[in-house]
Amino acid sequence: MSFTIAIIGRPNVGKSTLFNRLVGQKLALVDDEPGVTRDRREGQAKLYDLDFTIIDTAGLDEGAKGSLTARMQEQTETAIELADALMFMIDARVGLTPTDRAFADFARKANKPVVLIANKAEGKHGEIGAMESYALGLGDPVQISAEHGEGMGDLHEALSALVPEVPEEDDEIEDDEDISEEEAAQRPIRVAIVGRPNAGKSTLINHLLGEERLLTSPEAGTTRDSIAVEITWQGREFRVFDTAGLRRRSRIEEKLEKLSVADALRAVRFAEVVVMMMDAQNKFEEQDLRIADLIEREGRAIVLAVNKWDLVERKPNQISQLRTDADHWLPQVKGAPIVAVSGLMGEGIDRLMIAIQEAYAVWNRRLPTSALNRWFEQAIQANPPPAVSGRRLKLNYITQVKARPPSFVLFCSRADAIPRSYLRYLINSLRETFDLPGTPIRITLREKANPFAHKRKRPS
Repeated sequence: MSFTIAIIGRPNVGKSTLFNRLVGQKLALVDDEPGVTRDRREGQAKLYDLDFTIIDTAGLDEGAKGSLTARMQEQTETAIELADALMFMIDARVGLTPTDRAFADFARKANKPVVLIANKAEGKHGEIGAMESYALGLGDPVQISAEHGEGMGDLHEALSALVPEVPEEDDEIEDDEDISEEEAAQRPIRVAIVGRPNAGKSTLINHLLGEERLLTSPEAGTTRDSIAVEITWQGREFRVFDTAGLRRRSRIEEKLEKLSVADALRAVRFAEVVVMMMDAQNKFEEQDLRIADLIEREGRAIVLAVNKWDLVERKPNQISQLRTDADHWLPQVKGAPIVAVSGLMGEGIDRLMIAIQEAYAVWNRRLPTSALNRWFEQAIQANPPPAVSGRRLKLNYITQVKARPPSFVLFCSRADAIPRSYLRYLINSLRETFDLPGTPIRITLREKANPFAHKRKRPS
């Protein structure tokens, strides 16, 4: 297991900025507003030759028992328990505060190695603040600027005494890398949970984990970062991303919410299966349809989850009505699995996990060439392409070029003249014939080269 370091400190000292620098990506949201980070976030850090797991935490702050602030601190305390060492960070420009002193005692009581970091130490004021930090009794401060990358050599020297050498491994998958169905069955499935604010995304993931890993609240907008957690269900591994709620663009005003939404969209692009979660009492609203359309455009497998099913009055044929409604409102992903769940009560969770695996398998499917050719001949015989400007369109053949999602190239004459309605007919026929429910299907048109194009007409 990788050596783990948690970054702790009061709000707005630069923990997330350092986290992003060490993992080499802007994974954690960063803003001048204190308290941006709420859930703890893990990432694989690399500092020169050192490899380790790093945990970004909410700022240590006091709050009433049961409040969101208090529960954020509980998340930080859990991160400290999981960590092998701590990086205690202060803002050198501000200097020591009573809160820094109080939480330095907290860090000492953890009885784990502590590296004291004086962030924002560039300039004269930063140096003075860094000198003040000796009073904490946590050893020599490492003076850095996480934003500008200064002092990373000193940080490496401080961490070298703690982090053991680990052989480098690289098993990351490119987003759209084409792999065999057998290989796909062995890899962890990357799943993003998306939906409007307060649809119950974090509650569902907490139930899957069996612990309060992610903060939940009746207040919309509790989740800000896209947090990844590892889940094993019936022997199969999943990497699940909780995301911020997606509202209509016209209603997004604050800079912080814009960052959260951008983070959620990145999670969709990185995922292989996206679970679109709707509130059972307000399902298939306009924003739900927009989110589903986004998932389809990104080419991700989709599973529809209707949450808070425990609050709905039970009536006959409700599930079949859900299926009918889904196909009516979301024809672009016709047949996508739809599951009624209750993240709070745990209802329908097994069905949801099965649906995710089935959607993933369809998304990775490759069709036999012979069967594809037979379907193609029958499809154009049953419904020939229309004539355009009095000239018949000729469709030569079709081939599958990749999976993830299933993608095909159709060789034809006059590609620009083939109507979109005819392409929709082919896609729906493919979906029905080869049992490809819900997954996006791509057909690219390509004109077949004219073997006589090089011959010029003889002058008359």
